[in-house]
Amino acid sequence: MERTLVLIKPDGVRRSLVGEVISRIESKGYSIVGVRMMNADRSILEHHYAEHQGKPFYEPLLEFMSSGPIVALIAEGNRVIEGFRSLAGATDPTVAAPGTIRGDLARDQGTKVVQNIVHGSDSVESATREIAIFFPEGM
Repeated sequence: MERTLVLIKPDGVRRSLVGEVISRIESKGYSIVGVRMMNADRSILEHHYAEHQGKPFYEPLLEFMSSGPIVALIAEGNRVIEGFRSLAGATDPTVAAPGTIRGDLARDQGTKVVQNIVHGSDSVESATREIAIFFPEGM
């Protein structure tokens, strides 16, 4: 069974959208097999976003992701990585399709980095790496 990491970002938590996001994942037929609310410290975020180090949006991204609590969860199911990314919608909430998490719940806030409610792993390799960062005790 495939697994993916989903992060409900600080904007989603601040706006009380945790239940809505989880409901959409479960309504799609995926299982939530791990969940934790946390304040991600800089070292966790640096590890998670290592591939973006040196890019202009890197520091604003770390600042945003550490601006409040996040919810990290592991979703499981057949083709869950592809399925959740479709459910999340395009990264840019302005063009994300209606019916997707970002299309329905997010909008461009005019901030330094896009605040788009959720993150989802983009491959099996990324999911394995990211789950280990946020769930180091294993799941």
